[in-house]
Formats: sequence, structure tokens, C-alpha cells
Amino acid sequence: MSQTKRIVVKVGSSLLANPDLLTPRWAFIQRLLEDIALLRSEGYEVVLTSSGAVALGLNTLNVKPENAGLRDKQAAAACGMPIVLNAYKQVAHEFGFDIAQVLVTRGDLEERRRFLNTKNTVHRLLNGNVMPIVNENDTITTEEIRVGDNDRLAARIAQMIQAQHLVILTSVDGLYDKDPSEPGAKLVEELHDVSEYLSVTEGTSALGSGGMLTKMQAANMAQNAGCTTLIANGEADNPVSSVLKNQRPHTKCIANTEPASAWTAWLTDRLQMAGSLVITNEAADALAAGKRGVERADVQSIHGPYVRSDVIHIYDEEGVERARGLTNFSSEETMLLARNLDTETTKLLGYHTKATLVSRDNLVVLDERHLPWDSPAEDEMEPVTR
Repeated sequence: MSQTKRIVVKVGSSLLANPDLLTPRWAFIQRLLEDIALLRSEGYEVVLTSSGAVALGLNTLNVKPENAGLRDKQAAAACGMPIVLNAYKQVAHEFGFDIAQVLVTRGDLEERRRFLNTKNTVHRLLNGNVMPIVNENDTITTEEIRVGDNDRLAARIAQMIQAQHLVILTSVDGLYDKDPSEPGAKLVEELHDVSEYLSVTEGTSALGSGGMLTKMQAANMAQNAGCTTLIANGEADNPVSSVLKNQRPHTKCIANTEPASAWTAWLTDRLQMAGSLVITNEAADALAAGKRGVERADVQSIHGPYVRSDVIHIYDEEGVERARGLTNFSSEETMLLARNLDTETTKLLGYHTKATLVSRDNLVVLDERHLPWDSPAEDEMEPVTR
């Protein structure tokens, strides 16, 4: 697998859909798939993550993007998906290759078994010389359960297939050291630590749901898995290969030289927080030293709800995120265990089990390569009263 040249290409709505007419930009699709055909002929395996279904479907419903509510967007996605796939299918056929659509939800990427099922499907398509086009299933997702942007979705797919490159095509040349509309703004050509630039990444496009912030988050996820991210303007001939060959301006986010294992990358790079624990500083230091997992006596407060096998975020008493791990109990069970330290787990839960909340083997201590998540607001945390 490590010898296979794999690329994930992410295309934003602003490139795929005409912002005024809300129709497919056929010239761009032609350039993109012609370039992908070239890469395929050179031995690359390519996965495309494509936005655009909602934008292209709004026309059918006669709804403007600025007026679209959740139900409008869900219905527009249903209308737009066949438009997107038909456009890709026609052009790909012209260049002699087949495509397939893979629709996913956040749960398909966050729940381990469903993640592996999705991975198997993508690999089978690649083995059959078919290009997968992955997109979030916006027809059924709500704000609470959706990935929210295709940048991080693309990074998750790059982790999944162990891609060497993630190419994010957008409407600008890459990351700038300040707002590119400001005088003196300079393109950041190469970086290792994306956290240095998070303060200049606010804002989204008119049609898309992501901005430069989500691209930096995606780049960090890819870095952790040993994948280099290239962010570039999609309005160019050979939009992907010209960036890979360093023939035009772009931002390169260098992969970590010692990438995390597939298990560690899946465990640490989350798309949404399922829940969290605040533990004592002493317990957090013990986690960092690799001495043990999280015990029920460690817990100070809980943020839920979450269920067994969710990945939860673990903070110390100062609100610093120290680790992420696979929980052995739901938030309700965790609270019951944490509040009744002297009572056996069998009596509390009705079944025999150890009281370790997060096992050491299912826990990853965060280091400087990971972007930490802010802890939930204090009034959202439920304190443990004993």
C-alpha cells in the first residue's frame, strides 16, 4: 500500500457552481477531469471529494443561497446530487474512466466499524480502477450531526487511504499571512505548524461551508497521517498536476516525518466532539507519563451526552486538553460510577465490568502536532458531586 501513489483532491462549491446562475461550470470540470485522467495514466490513484450538490440544487427549488434554510439545503442536495454526478460522469467518460459516488455522514467516519466499511468500499473502487467521488450526504444530515465542511472530510479520506497528497482547490492561491485583500498580504508558501496561522483564517465563501480555517484543520489532520496538503487556486490549466509539480503558487503544509498509526490518526483527529471529561491535574500528568488510563476517581466534571465507544476529549483542571480516548461507558454510566466510588460496578450498572473509564490502550496523549479543542463552557459541564 505504501508504494501506491494516492491523491485526494477536494473541490469547493465556488469552483464547481456558477455563483450567479447556480449551474455547473463545465469548463472547470473539463480541465479538472482531464488533469485527473493524466495523473491516472501516470500511475496515481485519485479520490475526489466534491462540494456543489446543494448549490446546484437550489435552482431547482428556486431558492437563493442567502435565503436557504436547513430543509431547503437538504432538498437542494437531493436535487443537486444527480446534476453533479451527471456532469462528472459525462466528462469522465470522455476521458475514458469511470466514477462512483460514495455518500457519507459524520457517523460513517467517526464510528469505527462504519469507518472501516467505508474504507473497504473506497479501496474496492480503487482496485477496480474506478474513481470514487466522496461527499457528505446532505439530504439527511442536520447541523448537529454533519461534518460541516468537505475540507476535513477530504482529510479524513486521505487518512483512510493513506494518501501521500491532499490537494485542496479553492478560489485563492493559498494561505496568506493576513487577509489577502489587505495591502502587503504575502502568500505562505510552506509551513509545518498550522497553529501559527489560525488567527488569520476566519471567513467562508458565499456558496461553501468552509473557509481557510477548515483548510488548516484539514491540513493538520493530514499532516498527522503523513500526508502533505497543497492548497491552491483551482482556476488553472492542469489544476492538480501543476501544483504537484510546483509549477504555480500554492501553500504546502508539510507532512510529519513520523506519522501516527492509522488507529491513532482516527482516534485523535475528530470531526466533532462527542463528549468530554475534566480530570484532576495529577491524573492528567499520569496519563501524559503513560502510566495508566482514566479511572472514575479522576473525574471532576462531565460533558455529554455520549455513549459507549465514543471518542471523548480529556481536559485537566485548567481546561487544557491532554488526551482523547475511546470511552468504556456512556456519560450517564460515567457519572454514576464517578459519584459512587465505594460502590461496586456490578451493583451500580447491573453487569460485571472493570471501572476504568478509558483504557490506556484506547487513549492517545496529545502532543504539539495536534490542534487542541477548547473545553466546553463551564455551565455546560456537569460537576461530579460525591
